[in-house]
Amino acid sequence: MEEKTNVMRLLDQKKIKYNHYSYVDTPSTNGVEVAKLLGQDENRVFKTLVTVGKSKANYVFVIPVARELNLKEAAKAVGEKSVEMLKAKDLLPLTGYVHGGCSPIGMKKRFTTVLDETAGDYENIIFSGGKIGYQVEMSPKDLDKFVPVSFAPLT
Repeated sequence: MEEKTNVMRLLDQKKIKYNHYSYVDTPSTNGVEVAKLLGQDENRVFKTLVTVGKSKANYVFVIPVARELNLKEAAKAVGEKSVEMLKAKDLLPLTGYVHGGCSPIGMKKRFTTVLDETAGDYENIIFSGGKIGYQVEMSPKDLDKFVPVSFAPLT
């Protein structure tokens, strides 16, 4: 039996439907390659980015793997003057996740979470299962039941 990540266990507890995928990770694997490894459209595979705002509050943005976060749009979406990417060394202590295995589900604390508006174009989106090499697929509506999300243009 395949290993369950904490994200999968949390979804099981809430009886939220999802599919999961695993892949063999290499040091050079990026989000676009993950989409290819899974045989999925890269526009439907999302990455989870953690930022810090001018107010020192943290925010989570979930965007397509092939895109870059537009920091101005991100700041606007959460009502901040500006946001910047969280430093990699701060990710694990803040979220409980490592770079490349960060999921919007199951972070140590609940942060304001915004999905790129394109997530609404799909019945299901795919994002990190909370561990490098694992991805989960679920509907944005079901994700919203777990972590309240809003949608905004972010890329």
